[in-house]
Amino acid sequence: MLGRIFTVGGYTLLSRLTGFARDIVLAAVLGAGPVADAFFVALRLPNHFRAIFAEGAFNAAFVPAYAHVHGEGGDASARLFADRIFTLLFLSQVVLLVVAWIFMPQAISILAPGFSDDVEQRRLAIELTRITFPYLLLITLVTLYGGMLNVMHRFASAAAAPIFLNLSMIMALALAAFFPSAGHAAAWGVLISGFLQGFLLAGDLGRHGGLPRFSPIELSDDIRSFFRALGPATVGSMGTQLAMFADTIIATFLPTGALSALYYADRLNQLPIGVIGIAIGTVLLPEMSRRITGGDHEGATASQRRAFEFTLLFSMPFVAAFLTVPDVIMRAMFARGAFSAADAAAAGATLSAYAVGLIPFVLIRSAVATFYARKNTATPVKASLTGIGVNLALKVALMGSLAQVGLALATAVGAWVNLLLVIGFAVRSGYFEIDRSLRISLGKFLVAGVVLAAALGLTAHVASAQFAQWSTMRDEAALGLLIVVGALVYAGVILLLFGPRWLRSLVRG
Repeated sequence: MLGRIFTVGGYTLLSRLTGFARDIVLAAVLGAGPVADAFFVALRLPNHFRAIFAEGAFNAAFVPAYAHVHGEGGDASARLFADRIFTLLFLSQVVLLVVAWIFMPQAISILAPGFSDDVEQRRLAIELTRITFPYLLLITLVTLYGGMLNVMHRFASAAAAPIFLNLSMIMALALAAFFPSAGHAAAWGVLISGFLQGFLLAGDLGRHGGLPRFSPIELSDDIRSFFRALGPATVGSMGTQLAMFADTIIATFLPTGALSALYYADRLNQLPIGVIGIAIGTVLLPEMSRRITGGDHEGATASQRRAFEFTLLFSMPFVAAFLTVPDVIMRAMFARGAFSAADAAAAGATLSAYAVGLIPFVLIRSAVATFYARKNTATPVKASLTGIGVNLALKVALMGSLAQVGLALATAVGAWVNLLLVIGFAVRSGYFEIDRSLRISLGKFLVAGVVLAAALGLTAHVASAQFAQWSTMRDEAALGLLIVVGALVYAGVILLLFGPRWLRSLVRG
């Protein structure tokens, strides 16, 4: 499992790094003005649907179902199951695409009501979203192909596919002079990347398992079981995306740049979520599904416990850094071109608020895996909707005084509510146990995070004085120093608190 985690995490890290390069180009070309805000609305609409129907609900229902059919009936039954799901998925996405194209003005009125006073910005948002929305159909098929490959324990191509989104957008922005605006260039880059990702995964699946084909639809027991799991999973995924919709809607009423600050802060926050949380959760779900199908419930629980410890080990440095030095990070990453120091300060404060909830953000995929692997997608919905309720209430309460920082803080608090409820439900159902060993590990990780945060704060103070006279690369040099010092301090503290024996046992399982 560890090797697969590093495969997914490694490609995801490369994806995030190219994503940062993409965002640096976006910040330099688009800045944080009205064109940027219109593009980010155009990007969010297909992304919200993708997260609900594709990577969220679909994966949660499809991977355990496909693993079960493959384990019980072999390759032929699994292929027929995949063919039927592919047919249903393709037809539903085509219908959604046609409806979205027709009613796009109404959708933008709901998603970005604050644009109503600016006719040109509203027109641009509608135009750009019509360009980006077909990306949803393509990425949904990519998700189906990736789920099938994951059950075969082939994770590389699915993890590498998002790299094409970043490279495609960078190339399109480099050619922005040939488009009506830089926003149009970025939107076409998004759409082109959908085709590139589809070709990559279709090629891998065609070589190793065979592409799904159109098939007569028959509601077999396996298909019915899939849809019974898909319904609650969709509600759960929809809850999270509704909260993000709320961020977009509210931010359109805030001063110009609030949407952009949320975007850039979320991009950095997504680095540990993707490289650590989603990577580990992606590997854990088929692993637990396979063990539970084979009756190895104890092994499934042990795999989940190791996943928790891996997640905390790798994510704690990000929590410490985002809470203590977010301004340095934002200036070093994005403060150039059209992206000003004031824009970086606003995004840094937003990142710090997101960091309050980073632990539940990275742990939630591993936490819900114990339910999804048992084809129980209903229980996590209760936790998710409760967290969303808290999230939305806090957004309304905090948006006036804290602007987009309040929106991010509300998201963080809602994530904590969601995670704690999921763990509580798992313990009550006997799926998970918070034993003495895990409690001690949690305490040690907390101490390691506090020590690292103190070291980063002190290093940032020293770096500010040392590099004050530099005319260029001041923030980049400070960030480099923080990375080196932070890595050394954290490695030393982990070895001191846990010892090399714990690390060896964690790796060996």
